Amino acid sequence: MRISQLEGRRVALWGWGREGRAAHHAVRVRQPSLPLTLFCNEQEAADAAALGDPLLSVEIEAGAERLSAFEIVIKSPGISPYTPAAVTAAAAGTRFIGGTGLWFGEHAGDDGVAPHTFCVTGTKGKSTTTSLLAHLLRAAGKRTVLAGNIGLPMLEVLDPRPAPDEWAIELSSYQTGDVADSGARPDVAIVLNLFPEHLDWHGSEARYIEDKLKLVMDAHPRIAVLNAADPRLAALALPHSDVRWFNRDDGWHLREDDLYRGNVFVMDTRPLPLPGRHNRSNLCAVLTALEARGIDALPLAAQAQSFRPLPNRLQTMGTRDGITWVNDSISTTPHATLAALDCFAGRRIALLVGGHDRGVDWSDFAAHMRHDAPATLITMGANGPRIHALLAPVAQEAGFTLIGVETLPEAMTAARGALGGEGVVLLSPGAPSFGQYKDYVARGRHFAELAGFDPDAITAIPGLGLA
Repeated sequence: MRISQLEGRRVALWGWGREGRAAHHAVRVRQPSLPLTLFCNEQEAADAAALGDPLLSVEIEAGAERLSAFEIVIKSPGISPYTPAAVTAAAAGTRFIGGTGLWFGEHAGDDGVAPHTFCVTGTKGKSTTTSLLAHLLRAAGKRTVLAGNIGLPMLEVLDPRPAPDEWAIELSSYQTGDVADSGARPDVAIVLNLFPEHLDWHGSEARYIEDKLKLVMDAHPRIAVLNAADPRLAALALPHSDVRWFNRDDGWHLREDDLYRGNVFVMDTRPLPLPGRHNRSNLCAVLTALEARGIDALPLAAQAQSFRPLPNRLQTMGTRDGITWVNDSISTTPHATLAALDCFAGRRIALLVGGHDRGVDWSDFAAHMRHDAPATLITMGANGPRIHALLAPVAQEAGFTLIGVETLPEAMTAARGALGGEGVVLLSPGAPSFGQYKDYVARGRHFAELAGFDPDAITAIPGLGLA
């Protein structure tokens, strides 16, 4: 769908975060006389009213009856389309679309492909992978936009000038369906891995996987780059796409920590500024995607040495009083926490886990703790008691210290006491931040501040936007 197709239609916006504001601006620029209704909370309503848009009306309650009154609702990503109100409205004929979908509709070519678009999704590592992709494209001399779920809504870069050569776009599971619904095909779609996540938004693990895979199953990218080491991805059949595989012996893959292209050794990846082996493995995804687009990837591999790691992602902030502080606030699954632990194997670790409870199963994590536990494990947040109860018998058996607290400040006090001035405090919560914090960035900033670091200095995302 293109923004021009909104003309003369009954249109509403749902949500007034950064994505909602970007949608309002984009629509208003191209449809200045289109009446709009905004559904948001009371605090956001005051902010929207301050715009002075005479054609924007604001409502607080987004019930099924009101949503059904509109032909099109432009929905912010964090609002689930599986809520009863949204399901009822959709059944009555209301079409829900996100800002990402509108962007793709605007950029579809005559053949339906949105040219020069690299879309990256996956449960773990997608932000670092997308940023690394942009870094290597720029190293190849391509003017590249880095945007999407990484922190810059697509509608904020609807029509940048000068026009970029390439687009590196991160997509969450909340946005992959928008691309499929837009009617546009990505040029290249990369799927890194699949683990259970965001079950409260999607409703079930099966639906999460289904929504994530819409990027390749329903959007029919021209080229699909898939992880051969992921069983779900390895089993896919995509007749509408040219499929390229990474983590396979005949392509880009790792042997231990060495990077290979087929049987050709390329380099040792251990010195690279890529936190965690999974991110060094995802370098293989980036190189495969570049190669699929006809870019010589082999000389670009070494350019990963100059990559700047992203904040809140296995970010070593520094050392204070003998303790190294590592901020992995973006970790929202137990699988991500296990990967973070693996990065510091052999170190004395106090691990901080827990946050918003969305019903994710921690039993696999508990099983790993029987043989790969940190010295101290501290649970916190809404799901902290549930994780603590699961781990209590494991802690007795495996011999690690288990502490339960409610808040992050309490967890950090406990971690300092447990380590006694030597070791690593690792914030890798394996759960969202909602409830105690607005988002993972706010949680990471608070962690930095409590540890004695400047929160502003750790939150900037290198290379965001057009460069």
